[in-house]
Amino acid sequence: MITSDRLEQENGKEYVFRVLKENIIQLEIKPGSWLSENELASRLGISRAPVHEALLELAKAKTIEIYPQKGSLVLPIDYMQLEEVCFVRLVLEQAVVELDCEAAKPEDIMGIEENVLMQEFYLKNGMPDKLLALDNEFHKRLFLICNKAQTYSMIENMSLNFDRVRKLSLSSVKDLKLVADHRAIVEAIHNRDADTAKKIIKKHLSRYKDDENAIREVYPDYIK
Repeated sequence: MITSDRLEQENGKEYVFRVLKENIIQLEIKPGSWLSENELASRLGISRAPVHEALLELAKAKTIEIYPQKGSLVLPIDYMQLEEVCFVRLVLEQAVVELDCEAAKPEDIMGIEENVLMQEFYLKNGMPDKLLALDNEFHKRLFLICNKAQTYSMIENMSLNFDRVRKLSLSSVKDLKLVADHRAIVEAIHNRDADTAKKIIKKHLSRYKDDENAIREVYPDYIK
């Protein structure tokens, strides 16, 4: 497990949750792993109470299952459970890109354009692992352009398992459409073409279904 320093504004539970979330998404903590409250508390230099609270949050997200007196098991990804997360993101992000087509200023478009250029660089140079953070930043910027930061925070907290799938797709899908989708979304927003932007974001957020077979082939034990 990779640890990091506690951020100034974080309370204990938020710190533990962030560290565990990052490790689970990045597969530093793999499906099938067992987590111990005592070991985590010792490793992170914190009391057991915030560790327990963070594990409860992960359990609510259907990412772990807590077994009293035994520990917490990191669960495989349940594709059926992803349907609801994708539905929420799809409804919200279609609305967001429509608003962006009206609200985006030149500096906003420049910001997402720079993000996509970095994605294209990493993809071209065979560094797909760098793409996940840029992907998250791209979607966050879409929400910020139309002043929907709180809405983004809401879906970010419920997208942990969706993020795990996105991570797996980066190393298993050969014909990765991620960056091309982002490029097309930027162009649609630049052209104030809301209908096209909504169509692209719908296809983009549904690609996890297209990628399922490739992910299962490479990571059969990680998918339920």
